[in-house]
Amino acid sequence: MNILELLKKDQDQQMPEEYKQLSVEEMENRVKEIKERMGTSLFIPGHHYQKDEVVQFSDSTGDSLQLAQVSAQNKDAKYIVFCGVHFMAETADILTSDEQVVILPDMRAGCSMADMANMDQTEQCWEVLMETFGDTILPLTYVNSTAAIKAFVGKNGGATVTSSNAQEMVKWAFTQKERILFLPDQHLGRNTAYDIGIPLDQMAVWNPISNKFEYEGDLNDVKVILWKGHCSVHENFTVANIKEVRETKPDMKIIVHPECSREVVALSDDNGSTKYIIDTINNAPAGSKWAIGTEMNLVKRIIDQHPDKEIISLNQNMCPCLTMNRIDLPHLLWTLESLEQGKVVNQISVEEEIARDAVLALERMLQR
Repeated sequence: MNILELLKKDQDQQMPEEYKQLSVEEMENRVKEIKERMGTSLFIPGHHYQKDEVVQFSDSTGDSLQLAQVSAQNKDAKYIVFCGVHFMAETADILTSDEQVVILPDMRAGCSMADMANMDQTEQCWEVLMETFGDTILPLTYVNSTAAIKAFVGKNGGATVTSSNAQEMVKWAFTQKERILFLPDQHLGRNTAYDIGIPLDQMAVWNPISNKFEYEGDLNDVKVILWKGHCSVHENFTVANIKEVRETKPDMKIIVHPECSREVVALSDDNGSTKYIIDTINNAPAGSKWAIGTEMNLVKRIIDQHPDKEIISLNQNMCPCLTMNRIDLPHLLWTLESLEQGKVVNQISVEEEIARDAVLALERMLQR
């Protein structure tokens, strides 16, 4: 393909400017009509962090892996229009059938955490780890990672983990090998390992930029190697945020996501996955008070759903996940109208070899 063809293809995958000029009402009506016409051939999964303008049209809402699994179970759907970010749509493509087409309404919807671990960096890291520790390490990757990283982990005997089952998977990994490499989120890895009894001084950080360990002790004592990656949203919840809540609202409970730093998790009253946070607030008594440390779109939705409780964001100045928010109503409408015109835009298609190895990592988790 020459440069002119590449440029044309790129232009074809970009939403026309006219969609930005439409009123919300017109866009909503057109999306509703298309959904009715397409019926069961269309399935729209929407991540918890999506805007309300998108979530309102989701056929299912949830976390990334849950949505990929639901998509795979929905055999009637020819088109999966995944309202999330790139790695989530990749997982959906891996788990769905070859006949199903997975689409991401805006290709710019990525994940900064997933992008913090690429294959070149991971292979360089693995080479050093093998030289340093020998065959004593099992790789684990958070599902918030690219298909290529999942494939690397699967090919090397490891598994994926979610924030819900991370403890179970880390315990399993230690039945297989003496050490683990946990990527790409150092905070989830650190919090999980600490919770199952691994002391902090037995955890080393691997810096993929400098290609070196960040650790001051004897490497022979290390049990967990943490990839130096993080969630740009959850890392913005701080100890100062917690101190402010404790001082101004001392009777308010603080619940955070384990992608937050170790210091923030340690000072909170509770922590857990997105589903855990939602369930905890759903089951909390009327009149209870909560400060929630997770993505702002979700926090606002929880606040709206629970007028009988006092709920705030742990960080009042927090912005929504910027990459997740690239999926909006205009892009959703453009994607659906393109489908009706017989044109598939922004299809997510994982290479067969990568998909095969990534499935190994996913299956090892799902079999636990």
